[in-house]
Amino acid sequence: MNLPFSVEQFLEVFAAYNNAVWPLQVVLNVMALVAIFLAIRPSRHSDRTVSSVLGFLWLWMGAVYHIAFFAPINPAAYGFGGLFILQAVLFLWSAVRNKITYRASLGWPQFIGGVLILYGLVLYPALGSILGHAFPRGPSFGVPCPTTIFTFGILLFATGVPRSLLVIPVLWSVIGFTAALTLGIQEDIGLLVSGVLGTAIILTTKPQTRTSPASESRTQAEGGHQPK
Repeated sequence: MNLPFSVEQFLEVFAAYNNAVWPLQVVLNVMALVAIFLAIRPSRHSDRTVSSVLGFLWLWMGAVYHIAFFAPINPAAYGFGGLFILQAVLFLWSAVRNKITYRASLGWPQFIGGVLILYGLVLYPALGSILGHAFPRGPSFGVPCPTTIFTFGILLFATGVPRSLLVIPVLWSVIGFTAALTLGIQEDIGLLVSGVLGTAIILTTKPQTRTSPASESRTQAEGGHQPK
C-alpha cells in the first residue's frame, strides 16, 4: 500500500493528538469501564447507556482524531472521519430505539468478547510500548484501532445487533490493518482478528431481535408449561 505519509509522520500524529487532548484519554478509558460494568451488571437504562458510550467514542474518533489530527497528513482521513461519524449516528440511533441488549453472560462468544476488550484496553498499549510505540507516540484508547477492537468486544456481549452496525467497523478493521502493517504497527494484527472473528460470531450466533427481560421471563415461565 502506497501511503502519502511516512512512519515518522504517522507517529507524530499520535504524539500531537495525545499531548493535545491529555488527560481526556483517562476519561475515555473510564467511559469504556462504565460500559463494561453496565454490560456485566445491567440496570434499567444500561442498554441505552452502553450504545451511547459507543456512539460517543466513534464520534470522537471521527471528528477529533481523523478530521482534526490525521487529515493534515492524509486527505483520505476526511472520508474516514465522515464514516466514523456515521457509525456514531447509528450507535446513537440504536440507543434512542433501545434495540440492543448488552448482557455479559457466560458463553464462548462472551469469552472472546472479553479477550477483545482486554486487548483493546490493556494489551494493545502494552504491546505497542514493547514494540517501540510508547505513549505519546503511539495509539491510545480513543483512536480508531484499539477502540474498534473494544467495540467488537462489547458487541459480542450483545443481542439485537443490527447488521448495519457491523459494516463500517469491519471495513476499518481491514483498511486500518493493511495500512498499519505497511507502517509496522504490529499490534494492529488484533484489529483484523477482531473484525473478522467478531463479525463472524455476531452473524452466526447473535439474534437480531432484541429480547427484553420481561419477554425472557415469560419465555422461561412458559417453558415449564408446554402443551403435551
